[in-house]
Amino acid sequence: MKKSFFFAAFLLATAAMSLMSCKNNKNQAGNESETYTSGAMQFASDESFSPLVEAERKQFQDNCKGNAQITAIYTDAQDGFDQLMSGKVHLYFSSRKLTQNDSLLIKHNLNVSPLVYTLGYDGVTLIVNKENKDTCITVRDVQRILSGEATNWNQIVPGSKRGNIEVVFDNKRSATVQYCVDSILGGKDMVSPNIVAAKNSQGVIDYVEKSPNAIGVIGSNWVMDHRDTRHLTFKMNIQVMSVTNADKATPYNSYKPFQYYLLDGTYPFVRTIYAILAGAGYQLSRGFAEYCASDKGQLIVMRSGLLPYRADINLKEVNAK
Repeated sequence: MKKSFFFAAFLLATAAMSLMSCKNNKNQAGNESETYTSGAMQFASDESFSPLVEAERKQFQDNCKGNAQITAIYTDAQDGFDQLMSGKVHLYFSSRKLTQNDSLLIKHNLNVSPLVYTLGYDGVTLIVNKENKDTCITVRDVQRILSGEATNWNQIVPGSKRGNIEVVFDNKRSATVQYCVDSILGGKDMVSPNIVAAKNSQGVIDYVEKSPNAIGVIGSNWVMDHRDTRHLTFKMNIQVMSVTNADKATPYNSYKPFQYYLLDGTYPFVRTIYAILAGAGYQLSRGFAEYCASDKGQLIVMRSGLLPYRADINLKEVNAK
């Protein structure tokens, strides 16, 4: 009886170890119920890219004919990266370029090497109230505003009566804030006393629409009027500022974040959009990332008013009379 009991216990322990081994192998390999175009998964994206990413998601699902169910988590830059690092999601859309240390951390935490797909380029855009006629600004003045050196409109536009400049971001931990700190201020913190955070990108637009003295900082995919297939029109309830590297801003030397000016580098505030995959075995996540980087996905980037990473762009000179 005792021998029979120990033999049964041995069989149960062996079965449990076998189940654990199978479970671990499945986690390492990915979700076995997925294919590149079927299954269910969720991914994370910085909220500032949500108009583009949502367009990609909807078209990909339509192409999958109901076989793929994809859920987007639109969040801030830090939370999205944390979800990727912890394995809660396996795909993350961001403007954050992975460092060597980031890649090592992902490999250590998830036992996979990340794959990075470059999707396109977005213009970090400055917007002001519709009634504000001072819509040209220099890069140096933007730096002065963000650093707190310039806090009043008359320090930027002599004689202006608009009062203090309020700078509005989508949230404190967004990719837009990161870009301003890293690329505009060279790694220095923003210390202006008049910086406020809305809940999201739409909140920035709403705030600027009601505040004559505000400057909103937002991704250009949020301000394009997509009814204009030429991508030359912005939303009518706000104004988009023109920016220049020159010492003095004029309508003739300042540029808005149109695709052409993102392409030739004339517009100074440009960031790259990446799809970061951590878990190559998760086939649906990989299928969606590869779709966004494909010709069809790149066409969606183009139609969103952004600059695709990979596309045949023909520039023609015209003589305007």
